[in-house]
Amino acid sequence: MPRYPYRDLHPSREAEEVFTRWITYLDEEFTKHRKPALRAELVHDNLHQLMLGQPKGGKLNFTLTSELPFNVLQLSFDSKNVTLEPEYYGDIDEEKYACIKPLIYFWQMFDRSPVSLNHWLGFRFRAMLGKHIFKHIGSNVKIFHGVEFSYGYNLTIEDNCVIHKYVMLDDRGEIIIKKGTSISDYSAIYSHAHDPVDSSIVENRQTVIGPGARLTYHSSVMAGVSIGEDAMLGAMGVATKPVADHSIVGGVPARELKRKDQARRFEDEGQN
Repeated sequence: MPRYPYRDLHPSREAEEVFTRWITYLDEEFTKHRKPALRAELVHDNLHQLMLGQPKGGKLNFTLTSELPFNVLQLSFDSKNVTLEPEYYGDIDEEKYACIKPLIYFWQMFDRSPVSLNHWLGFRFRAMLGKHIFKHIGSNVKIFHGVEFSYGYNLTIEDNCVIHKYVMLDDRGEIIIKKGTSISDYSAIYSHAHDPVDSSIVENRQTVIGPGARLTYHSSVMAGVSIGEDAMLGAMGVATKPVADHSIVGGVPARELKRKDQARRFEDEGQN
């Protein structure tokens, strides 16, 4: 069958120059400023411009009830005025999360902005933020819109990975996505599990994917499960135990359907 690698696409020269300058500016500012308040202020101003098309400024009028919805909107651009789901978890490292919360909020709000479906910009914007949020992000990582994660600081994404839209990366324990791995739309990877009797009892586990693995549409990997090298989890499959290298698994719970290495050997023998 023919191969169809990703095409190399670009916006206009003028747009590419503006997009690159904006991302470089943000990267430099987040590198210089690690205090949550300074990062929150920078994010606040950028979100105001992205969403409303103008810099923030001036005092809000809280006396007129007719302006309350607009006040709610503007106040909600400031991450200190919002709470995110992971902040409610009891195992959060508050100091680590405080430093990256404005950036996580920026990521989420960017994906809800009018420019979020500009993939050329989005890939580079999310990769830039990932440098400041994740435990590690490698080179040539493509992350599509709608991808969410828990803490961020327990997430490693190695080189040449592709994470498609609306993937959930639950890094309450730790997630390591090794080089060359592809994760399809609406997949979920978990790294924590609840006690079946008392849901407040949580066990965090390390979940490792790849290298070169494929998680296909709507598949799920449960906490602590490893997906081996060059392995594939089929659509809607739920991996509840380790998946061996070069294997194709599917179903609920996932079971082995085929071995890629055996199929390749039979194919080579047939050609000879």
